[in-house]
Amino acid sequence: MTAENAITLYLKYSGNKSVDIRVALVDCDGVLYDSMKNHTRAWVKLMKKNNVKCSRDEFYQYEGMTGANIIKMMFRRGAGKNLTDEEAWEYYKVKGRYFNELGEPEMMPGAKEVLQITKEAGLRNILVTGSNQPSILERIDSDYAGLFEAERVTGIDTKNGKPNPEPYLRGQQKANAKPGECIVIENAPLGVQAGHASGSFTIGVTTGPIPEKDLYKAGADIVYPSMTALAEALPSLLEALRTTQL
Repeated sequence: MTAENAITLYLKYSGNKSVDIRVALVDCDGVLYDSMKNHTRAWVKLMKKNNVKCSRDEFYQYEGMTGANIIKMMFRRGAGKNLTDEEAWEYYKVKGRYFNELGEPEMMPGAKEVLQITKEAGLRNILVTGSNQPSILERIDSDYAGLFEAERVTGIDTKNGKPNPEPYLRGQQKANAKPGECIVIENAPLGVQAGHASGSFTIGVTTGPIPEKDLYKAGADIVYPSMTALAEALPSLLEALRTTQL
């Protein structure tokens, strides 16, 4: 799909005649960092130690949910246990320890270039993630120095995680921006659903095993095969967003 076609379709279903993009709402895991392979390993280790049946690949589908909600869902489904918020949080801290033991994930190739392009184009970059993982969140200010606004939305800031649009609606509120003034950059179906439901133009990036068709099915307006590919296409995409009208 061409950028012009994607934007025209977005304008038609959103009811906008044109868009004036001022904000980029950016996911973290799988977008800024190649971290999902370590997250999935940590999730599987936690579940196996607690006799909860699971497969590693399924956790790619849950990406974007808050950690507590993943734990509650998995323990209820796989072990017949209904956990309290406090119990889920304790398990999440154990999962975080397992994640840290695997070492620091690398920055996603192309991610820094994407943020540099959006910032140079006058957009405000705001982090929107369901994660509470300190080891990742604390790296952003140094790894992506000067590229993000101070405002951010994390798992502790929302009652409803992705696929609920609340995280991206909160991102819009923090930016004092309308849905049609934002783009969303996501790599996971639940995150794409959330971005789409928030009313913003949603860009999918296939940085993991989730196929392109699943991101389109979840509501992505356009999909790129990597963050590097997005960086290459982004200047022309932003220009098309500013000039395409119904």
